[in-house]
Amino acid sequence: MLDVINLSHTYGAGPQAHQALGGVNLHVAEGQLVSVVGPSGCGKSTLLRSIAGLVRPTGGRILIRGAQVDGVPDDLAVVFQDYSRSLFPWMSVGENVELPLQRRGLDRTARRAAAAEALDAVGLGNAAAKFPWELSGGMQQRVSIARALAYRPSLLLMDEPFGSVDAQTREDLEDLILAVRGHHRMTIVLITHDIDESVYVGDRVVALTKAPARVAGDLQVDLPGPRDQIATRELPGFVHLRAEIGRLVRGKHADLLPNLLPNRSVH
Repeated sequence: MLDVINLSHTYGAGPQAHQALGGVNLHVAEGQLVSVVGPSGCGKSTLLRSIAGLVRPTGGRILIRGAQVDGVPDDLAVVFQDYSRSLFPWMSVGENVELPLQRRGLDRTARRAAAAEALDAVGLGNAAAKFPWELSGGMQQRVSIARALAYRPSLLLMDEPFGSVDAQTREDLEDLILAVRGHHRMTIVLITHDIDESVYVGDRVVALTKAPARVAGDLQVDLPGPRDQIATRELPGFVHLRAEIGRLVRGKHADLLPNLLPNRSVH
């Protein structure tokens, strides 16, 4: 589905230049949910925005289903952290969800049906007539997710989507993403600074170094499903993965038992 090949990006020029990405390689199979973690300011969002075509990288290539990304791909959706700036306050919830469907060329009836289905999927089937400002922060982020789902993208990018909500809502949204992903078999790349979250929702966790970012490790998450906020986090495999990723993010070598991480790849 996605190939990121030796991706690099530098902001500015001369003495003030900042290299955010220093040669990132990432490959995501269709249907996978890949979490990307790394130190604060390491270039995680730059990586996601490059994949989305919102930033033109200064080096390397990005391919989606073999086609090079040059501009914003048609078959892609993004959920940002700041839901309050990504929803239009003068539009109803239903209208917000319907908006990108115009790009699909759907008529009004089809748009409303798709929006209703997506809102049902995120537990907001009765909220179409409300305005975003009438909803809680967690509910607004559900609207953002519904808008992405209604578009039916092949690739969904999520940029720290739960960073602005409380802990309980965050857990609810993590479980929502797992449920939605399981139903739609959607390919998802999730950027997060939360190591526990990266393990809980991911099929793989890719850890980046500090800027200029490179891949420090690419770990397979081999945990049983369905995942549970309490039981899953108590599993020895979860605890060991969390520790391994924490060491990678902090630049420290991890040495865990190979039978706990059979598909571990640490660079």
